[in-house]
Amino acid sequence: MKTNTEGRHPDWEIWDKAAKGTLWELLGCKLEAADDRKVVATLEIQPHHLNMIGILHGGVHAAMMDSTMGLLAMILKPGASVVTTNLNLNYVAKAESGQGPVTVTAEAIHVSRKSVTAQATLHTRDGDLCAFGTGTFRVT
Repeated sequence: MKTNTEGRHPDWEIWDKAAKGTLWELLGCKLEAADDRKVVATLEIQPHHLNMIGILHGGVHAAMMDSTMGLLAMILKPGASVVTTNLNLNYVAKAESGQGPVTVTAEAIHVSRKSVTAQATLHTRDGDLCAFGTGTFRVT
């Protein structure tokens, strides 16, 4: 995958613009790296990301992991629209304020003409695994 002189994917600015006003921006997700092998995003845990027992809400994990894998699917299928058809997550440890930023890393598992399946992990700043999962995206 070619990158520009800053080492960023050529569509980086397009994604930044498309994210304006979306859940991605509302959550405060930040794209750190993106190419046709891997997408990495971070989120600094804020009070509004927590559930009522004071840990990172599972829905925040899910939204961030789904979006990161979805961006990877978009990179792998340029010019096509991709939509999530399956999202499977496993929560294995909590993430709390002060453990961030949390990092999601997405990588492709299988790519066909009509679908992309990816895997993602969510780790704390110290490298503790909090969640992992897979997503399948239909190419429309």
